[in-house]
Amino acid sequence: MWNDSNYPLGFLITFRCYGTWLHGDERKSTDRHNNTYGDPRYSSNQHWNSISADRMRRAEVKLDAPRRKAVEMAIRETCEKRSWRLLALNVRTNHVHVVVSLGGKLPAIALNAFKSNATRIMRECGLWKSDRTPWADKGSERWLWTEDHIFCAVEYVVHGQGHELPKFE
Repeated sequence: MWNDSNYPLGFLITFRCYGTWLHGDERKSTDRHNNTYGDPRYSSNQHWNSISADRMRRAEVKLDAPRRKAVEMAIRETCEKRSWRLLALNVRTNHVHVVVSLGGKLPAIALNAFKSNATRIMRECGLWKSDRTPWADKGSERWLWTEDHIFCAVEYVVHGQGHELPKFE
């Protein structure tokens, strides 16, 4: 059944760690000129991937268990403080997925809040000492208009991310 309101029921928000998905990667990619719904992704291209790697200003960022715990804590805290309904969360070693209902707020606000607060908590815990962000620019904001969209997004986040990572220490 379709949601008859002018606002989606929720969002699937994804953001990646810096340097973990470069153009030319075998997973395919988009760029600012080819990034609207339905546009094809660029195919794997080793030359483009090498150029992208050479342009990196620092090493790629990975989230170990303590960092993943801090990121999860930050996202849960952000949702609680802002009265957002957290429907699913999966913090991986190189990206984060969140399914959330924002009560009328735009997903860009949540994306920015999640990344900012995750960085802040990692710094407070002594897990991120750099003055630069650990995150890649931008992120993905999928609008979920129906209960079925919500269900599929939650299933993807909870069960579609590969093997379960070790529990937090």
